[in-house]
Amino acid sequence: MRLSTPATIAVALTTALALASCSPAEPDATGGPEVPPGAAVDPDATINIGSMYEPQNLDNTSGGGQGVTEALSGNVYEGLFRLADSGEVEPLLAASHEMSDDGLTYTFTLQDGVAFQSGKALTADDVVFSIEKVIADDSQSARKSQLEVVDTVTALDDATVQVTLSEPSISFIYNLTYVWIVNSEFDGDRKAAADGTGPYSLGQWTRGSALSLERHPDYWGEQAANAGVVFHYFGDATALGNALLTGAVDIATSQQSPDALTQFEATDDFVINDGDSTTKLLLAFNDAAAPFDDVRVRQAVSYAIDDEKLLESVWGDYGTLIGSMVPPTDPWYEDLTDLDPYDPERAQELLDEAGFADGFTFSLDTPNYDPHPTAATFIQSQLAEVGITVEINSITADEWYTKVYQNRDFDATMQEHVNDRDLVWYGDPGFYWGYDNPDVQEWVQQSELVASEAEQTELLKLVARTTAEEAASEWLYLYPQIVVASTSVSGYPLNGLNSQFFAYDIEKSV
Repeated sequence: MRLSTPATIAVALTTALALASCSPAEPDATGGPEVPPGAAVDPDATINIGSMYEPQNLDNTSGGGQGVTEALSGNVYEGLFRLADSGEVEPLLAASHEMSDDGLTYTFTLQDGVAFQSGKALTADDVVFSIEKVIADDSQSARKSQLEVVDTVTALDDATVQVTLSEPSISFIYNLTYVWIVNSEFDGDRKAAADGTGPYSLGQWTRGSALSLERHPDYWGEQAANAGVVFHYFGDATALGNALLTGAVDIATSQQSPDALTQFEATDDFVINDGDSTTKLLLAFNDAAAPFDDVRVRQAVSYAIDDEKLLESVWGDYGTLIGSMVPPTDPWYEDLTDLDPYDPERAQELLDEAGFADGFTFSLDTPNYDPHPTAATFIQSQLAEVGITVEINSITADEWYTKVYQNRDFDATMQEHVNDRDLVWYGDPGFYWGYDNPDVQEWVQQSELVASEAEQTELLKLVARTTAEEAASEWLYLYPQIVVASTSVSGYPLNGLNSQFFAYDIEKSV
């Protein structure tokens, strides 16, 4: 799985900082060809979507992972605001909102006539329940730590919610895009069933195979452009590619095998879309445990890996080198790749200084799906040249989540971090990689309290540079966002921000 705990264009938060009413959202730019003149669109078509990321469960506060966000966010569940595929923060269930002069009180007015798929009307009590669910002690929400600034959530009446913060948070509205509004009276198992306000209701989930969504006829907004979608899940990129070629699926949400692109380039039956990505492939060290608690060891490993050669070997002409956790589309981006050159001689010097002149051995826990096995083998070969022995431990997404993310039982690991603006996790020493720098923690904390985006940007540039200089992790490369689709479909998202894949605008011609 890609870690969707806290891919693509930086979000402007101007509207979140002003006393304002929200206007209706403009349509996103979407992918696929225009419907050919004279071609008919089937409004009752079922769209088959291929993915490598099956949900762990259907609750985004219980470790559902990238798969649940991809399938359900915006499709079955909605928030007060949404992060559109264009990168803008747009109002959704919030008809309007106001912010107090001190930035501590937000008042939200809900849209009229909204109901859950079960038929229950949306009320302020559901919003209160949903926000409190995200910040609860047992929550595994991607933005739990950022939303713990919430002090109280109160239903003023059925259509009005007031949220008070313990301190100002410049990213508060942006962080609310992660909060699904759920039915507070739902008595089913949220990990296996769903009841949202979105344009689709949950159909059938056959674990290990597929998950279907059905157009909700009583949706409060514009009806979905198709009768439903089926997310088909594949264990490897080859199987997904074959499903596209045979017509078993219409779209692949992201192509993980660049070698497979040739077969789609050779025919006019498919469109290869190269969108923007914020997905970083990390070699994440356990910074809290030896030997990676020594900054010199982390730096040595980083110097010993030729990131450019790795990227080329995996993605060819696609993808981007990245010198920190910050992609070019985040406001605080700086090109820091010069801090992580390929320099095996310097790596050996640092190992000598750290007391590892004869090298050392560590275990690399890596997900068992593409491109991780290829990247792990490459890293193993590169580090062997400076005397470091890498023992590759290939594990499933479920095993990774329990062993690495929950139990912190690892030396180093590889993982994809999908979301934008996730540099802030280096300010949390309790996060799975255990990076602990008091200056970084202070800068991250202060970056939320400032009055302007310019001040926030300068503080987070300090965080990015410091974590890069200390090799808090080894950022291997930035993924391309490649969506491959049949020419018969259009209206699909190009960028898939934060693992979302809005399906409601997809049309299929006949």
